[in-house]
Amino acid sequence: MNARSNTPTPHDVIKVVKIGGNIVDNPEALASFITDFAAMPGRKILIHGGGKEATRLSQRLEIPTTMIDGRRVTSRETLDVVTMVYAGLINKRIVSMLQAAGCNALGLSGADGNAIRASRRPASPIDYGYVGDISTSGVNIPLIDSLLKAGTVPVYCAITHDGHGSLLNCNADSVAAAVAIACSRIAPTDLIYCFEQPGVMEDIDRPDSLIASLTPSSYAELKATGAVNKGMIPKLDNSFKAIREGVAHVIIKHAANLLNSTGTILSE
Repeated sequence: MNARSNTPTPHDVIKVVKIGGNIVDNPEALASFITDFAAMPGRKILIHGGGKEATRLSQRLEIPTTMIDGRRVTSRETLDVVTMVYAGLINKRIVSMLQAAGCNALGLSGADGNAIRASRRPASPIDYGYVGDISTSGVNIPLIDSLLKAGTVPVYCAITHDGHGSLLNCNADSVAAAVAIACSRIAPTDLIYCFEQPGVMEDIDRPDSLIASLTPSSYAELKATGAVNKGMIPKLDNSFKAIREGVAHVIIKHAANLLNSTGTILSE
């Protein structure tokens, strides 16, 4: 905090930024985002999705891909694939790009340093397979604190572990929310979801239909009309959960707008 004020300065705030799979899949968009993220001042953490590479590898290996409400059903074979792609190829690619941009980063799965522990989701009413759910207590806050104090940027993929020797696949939006909630225990925290749209749209086909702000009640109305569906639902569910549990600000925006205020701001 500023010694003369209780108002946090930009360097006091922890920014948790999540990038979506469509950014990860686009080399030019990813390179531009990495440049902006590296230039963003203050303490920061990056969480990334998996993109379509896991699906492509699954197809090559003739392993079927099943999605329900924007979430991947993870069989034992699929868990092997997403671990290789998310915790390996994509995570290390992003870390190497950050290093090239002058941002000292450390790539982590949930198992590394006991970074994120999850529990396997119950098989009822839908069996998602080896999919994990994270509680705030499952995030290793001392590890985050020590890395940030050392000037290191943690880069998390969505692979976690259960503490009993099994890996679990988690939704990357859920990982971002859990990490942001954990960070809010040690400092004011902003959660920023970056993907390929300007923010939450009333009509995905109308670029001028950006919703500048969203509350739980207006979100419920958008879900009821079908304007918000599929992968946006877990993103918004996690966003409002983060606000309820102490995250200072949540904004959903286009990755190209990381360094400006454009996007959808969520509030209670």
